[in-house]
Amino acid sequence: MQSEAKTLGDVAAGVAPAAIENRTGIGRRADSLFGLLTLVSGSLVLIVLGFMVVSTTNTALPIFSSEGLSFVTSSNWNPAAGNYGILAFIYGTLVTSIIALVIAIPVSLGIALYVVEAAPRWVRGPITYAVDLLAAVPSVVYGLWGVFVLLPLFLQPAVALLSEYLGFLPIFAGPASGLSYFGAGVVLAIMVIPIISSLSREVIRTVPDADRYAAYALGATRWEMIRGAVIPRSRAGIVGAVMLGLGRALGETIAVALLVGSATRIDPSVVRPGYSMAAVIANQFQEASGDHIRALVGVGVVLFAITILVNVAARLMVWRMVER
Repeated sequence: MQSEAKTLGDVAAGVAPAAIENRTGIGRRADSLFGLLTLVSGSLVLIVLGFMVVSTTNTALPIFSSEGLSFVTSSNWNPAAGNYGILAFIYGTLVTSIIALVIAIPVSLGIALYVVEAAPRWVRGPITYAVDLLAAVPSVVYGLWGVFVLLPLFLQPAVALLSEYLGFLPIFAGPASGLSYFGAGVVLAIMVIPIISSLSREVIRTVPDADRYAAYALGATRWEMIRGAVIPRSRAGIVGAVMLGLGRALGETIAVALLVGSATRIDPSVVRPGYSMAAVIANQFQEASGDHIRALVGVGVVLFAITILVNVAARLMVWRMVER
């Protein structure tokens, strides 16, 4: 009687008798095998990552030893004279990425909030598909489109206006050029908008409808409901989405190389040409040899370190927000 009651209880709980038998036989061995496979897969990722770090660091080690700290604190990049200082490239990478985020964050959040909270059902689908498709466009296509379409139609007139009316500010001082930090940042913004908006959209969708209805029941308008109920519950996920977009912007190569202007200098003006870490690797690697190649590999190592630091910082920020 007890055995029959136990079986009926298991069936009522959704556990089939065959599954109960397999749980101590084939099923248990399958669980062990699955655990082993996941352990091997995770370890393989770490092994490949470690091999990349060790091999690239060993290649660039002679440059790190000869240049010392000046490798990252000097902006004197002159391979012909044996001078390798990458501070200008670090500066350009950070500036273009910041410009991209300043443009992309409000646009991405606006798209995500509109799709989830305000768009009619017949509009929601096409906008979602269109934004997601933008993430699949190759970066070289963005770069070529930026050079041949965006540069003459928007970037050049925009930087000219900024320099003319806001040129008294060092950040917009001329002479202005479409091939600049600003131009690269605009294209990067277009490239990271699909990432940030897609992730933010999914995070916003996880907010319980009960929170929305509670806000409406208290007399809140739609904007007050979003500000008081949706955004606070989604803040951690949105920060994570922004950090993933920042990681994409930091490592982007071809589009930035085509639009940044390729000027090795630290310039406070965003409407003048500059350089980035990924762009200098792409532009100079084919013609490099000897220490020049080692220096470019060193640029890649530093870029990798910056990316890791950004991801770690993003993880810590998300954890802290979740705890709060």
